[in-house]
Amino acid sequence: MSKLLICDDDKGIRRTLQLHLESQGHEVETRADASSGISLAQDYQPDVIILDICMQGLSGIEALPRFKQVSPASRIIMITAFQDMQSTISAMQNGADEYLHKPIDLDEFDQAINTALAQHLAQLNQDSLETLNVPDNFGNSMVGSSNAMKQVYKTIGRIAHTKASVLITGESGTGKEMVARAIHQAGMPEHAPFVALNCAALVDNLLESELFGHKRGAFTGAVSDQAGKFALAQGGTLFLDEVGELSAQIQAKLLRVLQEKTYTPLGGKTEYQADVRIISATNLNFEQALKEKRFRDDLYYRLQVVQIELPSLLERKEDLKELVPALLYRANKELGTKIGKITKSAMDLLTDYHWPGNVRELENTLIKAVALCPSELLTEDLFTDIEQKLKHELKDKLVKQPKEDAYQVHPDTQDSSLQQIEYTHVKQVLSQVNNHKGKACEILQISRPRLQRILEREE
Repeated sequence: MSKLLICDDDKGIRRTLQLHLESQGHEVETRADASSGISLAQDYQPDVIILDICMQGLSGIEALPRFKQVSPASRIIMITAFQDMQSTISAMQNGADEYLHKPIDLDEFDQAINTALAQHLAQLNQDSLETLNVPDNFGNSMVGSSNAMKQVYKTIGRIAHTKASVLITGESGTGKEMVARAIHQAGMPEHAPFVALNCAALVDNLLESELFGHKRGAFTGAVSDQAGKFALAQGGTLFLDEVGELSAQIQAKLLRVLQEKTYTPLGGKTEYQADVRIISATNLNFEQALKEKRFRDDLYYRLQVVQIELPSLLERKEDLKELVPALLYRANKELGTKIGKITKSAMDLLTDYHWPGNVRELENTLIKAVALCPSELLTEDLFTDIEQKLKHELKDKLVKQPKEDAYQVHPDTQDSSLQQIEYTHVKQVLSQVNNHKGKACEILQISRPRLQRILEREE
């Protein structure tokens, strides 16, 4: 039975919330002021505290840190009739888990209570947590020990000390610039420059100037000479991201530089040596682009002396155990936080999702979760966006007709949770194949561990 404490000087609200919560099987204590609530909380140690902001004596905002001190494991939900920005900000800064406005919407209230209780239970139940080995220092090194990534590391090792041009391909967000930096760091002297340019970010005349530099008066606004990326990268590496977006004009000029090893600044006459290693990257389907004459064959072969194909995150799901701690380090450093634990249910969500945006999407998801996390523990409710995406994915999958008519199962997805939908679907498929788990995994296109996790959630 969950223990809850309500602190509110409005007798009617105290009694209404108490009756509502007790009808749901919770044990509820109430107090009319913060001071007596703090005294009770010290011995009572409630799972959740519902704390009004405006009370006689200590306000809820003033009492909040004292409640956290005497009952640190309690989750705190603030309620108020005043909807001013500063109170909301102060409450969240002082450790509140949720902030609700009066008149209280009972559906919203119940959702806040359930979330707070789940967070409290997860924090107390160490068996449900995964302690992440978040490093104390983590640079820009690559992470992952999957076979796919091991092949990438081997290729980097073989070609780093050569001056061969490298083309890195793969889906957006897979970490192409990180691979380029790894090649540079492994093969170049320590102080050799690494210069990056996004070829899709600039129009042609600006891109040409960015690449080769320009002389004063070369175009309107060129009030002085400016060195280009080739000059800045001299003796080092020039990384051309989104190289597939280059126009025909720039492709021709880049090809000449690669052939002649010289370049001429825009508006200039003097040629300069291009002692630069070129690493380029794209998510473009080059086979199609070459067929459609959108990219020059001769430039492609100059850029693609060595090609490294990066796997999607879907192809290296086993690396999540290493990626999540590494990306959490970055998030902690960026946001000034110290988060090192995640519930197993939250980790399951991250594992089950297919990550179309790859590592970049994972990093952004973790940064958002860390920013919103009220404690040092990442819980499932911080990944509601991922849960909704998983639910939509499953609905879309169920709408499609399976190859075998015998396995056409259609659970009701209207009001069910993601876990209920998964569980129902899996049980129906298992029933069709006489509980043959291997056959069920083949039909569902999931791994045996994931099948077992889905079954264990509801059993």
